[in-house]
Amino acid sequence: MSGRASTHVVVLLGGPSSEREVSLSTGQGCAEVLRGEGYRVSLLDAGTEVVAELQRLQPDVVFNALHGRWGEDGCVQGLLEWLRIPYTHSGVLASATAMDKGRTKDIYRAHGLPIVESRIVSRDAAMSAHVLPPPYVVKPVNEGSSVGIYIVAEGANTPPHLAETMPQQVMVETYAPGRELTCTVLGDSALTVTEILTDGWYDYEAKYAAGGSRHVLPADVPAEIFAACQDYALRAHAALGCRSISRTDFRWDVARGVDGLILLETNTQPGMTPTSLTPEQAAHAGITFGQLCARLVEDASCNR
Repeated sequence: MSGRASTHVVVLLGGPSSEREVSLSTGQGCAEVLRGEGYRVSLLDAGTEVVAELQRLQPDVVFNALHGRWGEDGCVQGLLEWLRIPYTHSGVLASATAMDKGRTKDIYRAHGLPIVESRIVSRDAAMSAHVLPPPYVVKPVNEGSSVGIYIVAEGANTPPHLAETMPQQVMVETYAPGRELTCTVLGDSALTVTEILTDGWYDYEAKYAAGGSRHVLPADVPAEIFAACQDYALRAHAALGCRSISRTDFRWDVARGVDGLILLETNTQPGMTPTSLTPEQAAHAGITFGQLCARLVEDASCNR
């Protein structure tokens, strides 16, 4: 504990992304438990003066509690590498790759991991005609937390009208029916599998609002599906080059058995809010929230 008392951890949170509020919640919660674990902790909202503030604070470790663009896509990781400040979670390449849904699917495909058909097209192309036969989903290529998701129903006559806030490049992918499952990888271990139950689409509100979704852990699924989720999560973590922690999300079409299990995405900065999945899975594995955050700090480094 004395070693921890001399370790200054700066929790980087907030920032300018569309997931700012989630990051603030994650960061404040992580800072609180890290103090409880004996670390000296400062909070830093990642604004335009972040470099000057880091140089002023002189942390031993940066706990990256950012979500979304700039914090989760390799940008802040590159900045921390340049400053030679050890940091948590994945490094530059893995972060940038996992945040880009198209490149992530390319890597999944190359490693034999099951995915649905998808295409990267311009925003205008997605609005001018059906890129894939309905039902399908349109989403930003590089956002998280189900930001900007459009579902085009089976039998839809026209393509979706996308908001002007949607990026110029979007992903169109075949809609994957079935149950929503997820599995966290911590170090070299796959934690339990959770099933996420909602009254509708697992969107931003369902993810972060109290009562927006219900989590069943361990998921009540056949043993082969449970094991496949853990295996695929570990393989995705390794294939993308993730470090320390990640969480991979799945859809499972029950009627097709194990062939109906497909990967949606891998998150290199899993949420740590009061409604988040990863702290629940860690607790189920006997790891407290404080212990989880401390493990991430102890694993921090450059050259990730």
